Amino acid sequence: MQQMILILDFGSQYTQLIARRVRELNVYCEIYPFDKIPALDNIMGVILSGSPFSALDEGSPVPQLDHIFEMKIPVLGVCYGAQFMAKVGGGMVQQSKIREYGRANLTKIVANNVLLKGMTEGCQVWMSHGDTILSLPTGFQIIASTADVEIAGYQAVGEQVFGIQFHPEVYHSTEGMILLKNFVVDICGCNQSWTPASFVDTTVTWLKNKIKGEKVVLGLSGGVDSSVAALLLHKAIGDQLHCIFVDNGLLRKNEFETVLHTYHDLGLNVLGVDASARFYEALKHKTDPEEKRKAIGKTFIEVFDDEAHKIKDVKWLAQGTIYPDVIESVSVKGPSATIKSHHNVGGLPDFMNLKIVEPLSSLFKDEVRKVGLQLGLKHEILNRHPFPGPGLGIRILGEITPERIHVLQEVDHIFVQGLQSHGLYDEVWQALAVLLPVNSVGVMGDERTYENVVALRAVTSTDGMTADWSHLPYDFLAKVSNDIINKVKGVNRVVYDISSKPPATIEWE
Repeated sequence: MQQMILILDFGSQYTQLIARRVRELNVYCEIYPFDKIPALDNIMGVILSGSPFSALDEGSPVPQLDHIFEMKIPVLGVCYGAQFMAKVGGGMVQQSKIREYGRANLTKIVANNVLLKGMTEGCQVWMSHGDTILSLPTGFQIIASTADVEIAGYQAVGEQVFGIQFHPEVYHSTEGMILLKNFVVDICGCNQSWTPASFVDTTVTWLKNKIKGEKVVLGLSGGVDSSVAALLLHKAIGDQLHCIFVDNGLLRKNEFETVLHTYHDLGLNVLGVDASARFYEALKHKTDPEEKRKAIGKTFIEVFDDEAHKIKDVKWLAQGTIYPDVIESVSVKGPSATIKSHHNVGGLPDFMNLKIVEPLSSLFKDEVRKVGLQLGLKHEILNRHPFPGPGLGIRILGEITPERIHVLQEVDHIFVQGLQSHGLYDEVWQALAVLLPVNSVGVMGDERTYENVVALRAVTSTDGMTADWSHLPYDFLAKVSNDIINKVKGVNRVVYDISSKPPATIEWE
C-alpha cells in the first residue's frame, strides 16, 4: 500500500502549497477537509494547515484527532493547526495586538531538535496569523522563537507532535524545505519512492483492476492532461479505449486537424467530431462567464452521450481532471471556496449511464508533464501551454459569435507563433489572448476606426495555483501588437495584462 502524508485543510490559501512541497520530496500526499478524515491505514504523518479562522472563534474548525494521536501518527500543526493543538491541550491562545504577518527570523532554535535539524539560527520565515500562543500545555516545550513570537515552534515532549507558527511551505521561508523534509522523511519515515515511474506503474495496475474488460470513452482536447490520461489508459487497456476529439468551434486556429493527426500518430483510436454548430447554438445570447461554462459543459456531455452510444457496450467515461481543478471546484465547510466551475469535475448526469474514471485527479500540472515524459509523449503536446476545456469561449468576453471567434483565433495564432519564433514559448507557463467587449477609436490610413480591443496575457507558474505575469521583452510586445493590428481585420488596439494570481485568475472568465 502506498505511503501517504495526510494534509487536513482548514481553509488556508497555503494548503495547496504544502502539498506541492511534500510532492517535491517524492512523497505522495492528499488534502482532505478537516472534518472528513479518511482511513489511516497507510498514513505516515498528518499536517494540519493554516486557516482564515481564529482558534478563538465560536464555530471555528474542530477536527477529531483522537484516533490519530492514539495511533502515534506524527502530527505537524502549521499556524492555525499549531494554535488549535495548543488550545485544546490546555495552553493559552490569544488574539495578537498586532497582526503577525510577513517576514521574521528565527532567533532561537533548540539544538538537535529532530524537526529543526539543519536549520540555521537567524533564518527567515514567513508569518501569517492573527492569534498567538501565550503558553503551552503541560508536557510541551518551545523549540523555536522569533524576536516577537516566543512560541514560534513547539513539541510535545517524548511525542512526535509539533506545532509551528510560521509557514515553511512558502518561498519566503528560506529553510522551510529542510523542516518539511525533517518531518516527512526523518520523523514520518517516508521512503521518497513516489516518482513518475512509480505513478505510471501503480496507476496502470489500478486502471486494469478498475476497468477490467469494459470499454472506455475519453474526450481528447489536444492538451497535456487529456493526452497523458489517454496514454495511461492505452497502456492499461489498449483497444478498450475509444477516444473522441470534439471540435466545439472554440479551438485555436487549425487545431482540430493538427491535433487529430498527432493522436493518430500516437497509435490512439480517435474519432474526430465537428460539433461547432451545436455549441454555437447553446452559447447564443449568453454573456455571463458561468452561464457560458455551464452551456459548454452541458453541450460537451450531450455530444459525448450521443457518440458514446454509438460505441457498443461502453461503460466508462475518462477525463483529464487534475488536482487544481478538484481543489478549486470543491468547496467544503471552512476550506477554500469555489473559484469557478470546471466542466470536467464532479460526476456526470444520470442520463449518461457511464461511470467516470480520472487517472490524473491527484496530480498537479508539472507532475502531469513528468508522467507524460515518462510515457514518451511528444514535445509539442507535453510542453503545450494549458488550454481550458471551454476553449476560446472563456477568452471572448461578452457574446460568442463565429465572427468574434475568428478574430480571436487569428490574434491568438500570431501571439503564440511569435512566442515560439522568438524562443519565448517555453519560458512562460501559459499565454493567451482575450477579446474584450469594447471598441476603441483608432487611426488607420488617415481614417478613423472604431474597432475591437484585445488583451494579451502571459504568466509564469509552477502548477497554476499562483501565477506572476511574464516580463516579456518590450520589442517583442511591440512587434506582436503591430502584427496583430496590421493582419487581423477588426482590431485596432492591443493591451498587455500585468496582473498576477491572486488576486486575478489566469483566465479572464
